[in-house]
Amino acid sequence: MSKSAELAQVIRKRAGDTPPAFGLVLGSGLGHLAEEIDGVAIPYSDLPGFPHAGVSGHNPKLVIGDLEGVRVAVFGGRVHYYEHGNPAEMRLPLEILRELGCERLILTNAAGSLRPDIPPGGLMMLEDHINFAGHNPLIGEPTDARFVPMTDAHDAQMRDGLMAAAKAEGIELPTGVYCWFSGPSFETPAEIRAARILGADAVGMSTVPEVILARFLGLRVAAISVITNMGAGMKADEQISHAQTKAMAPLGAEKLEKILRRYLQAR
Repeated sequence: MSKSAELAQVIRKRAGDTPPAFGLVLGSGLGHLAEEIDGVAIPYSDLPGFPHAGVSGHNPKLVIGDLEGVRVAVFGGRVHYYEHGNPAEMRLPLEILRELGCERLILTNAAGSLRPDIPPGGLMMLEDHINFAGHNPLIGEPTDARFVPMTDAHDAQMRDGLMAAAKAEGIELPTGVYCWFSGPSFETPAEIRAARILGADAVGMSTVPEVILARFLGLRVAAISVITNMGAGMKADEQISHAQTKAMAPLGAEKLEKILRRYLQAR
């Protein structure tokens, strides 16, 4: 039996057999959303081999239960590439999600905006991404399944549903391209200028490896960025820091929660 199948059995014993309709990965400063789920919380430390999310602002536990009457599996934090240098760190959690019978994944992250019309406190719906870091979580995968097409990596139907939910809530949710930098250092002004030239609308240190893994595993995926700052050099008086990320994330998280609830109500 695979490791993911073993852990899926452990999770079912504690949370029940009903497959979650959606998986949800929470980014920096967004972990409190896990507290909104009516269900069972399982600390990552209770799942042998489960990667430890060691970034402050994350809530390292898996919560399975109901949100707006829909069964969900919520990861209160993620492991980032910059923690261990392994872009495939989130493979096991996503394999477990698939073992549980889930077919759709919603990713969230904290990001820096490259567009003046998407300020801190706002949101951005990912329509595509740029793997600027150049690392790929499928390196070393021995099967031909590693050759994953990424033309439609971000599911158009899920994206349309989330945008309709935002409109119904009166919340602006522009679409854009997310550019992944490895971190943990923030980008330089020159790197931000390069990203803008390449067509990026926001930058961040996560999400892209999970999108690749999700598509590899056959999961449909959508992602939303919570904007916590402007890109380096775009706002002269801004001091970019992780503390700022954690302080600003709740402003966008409140809007994000409303969108997610409305979206789930329509399922």
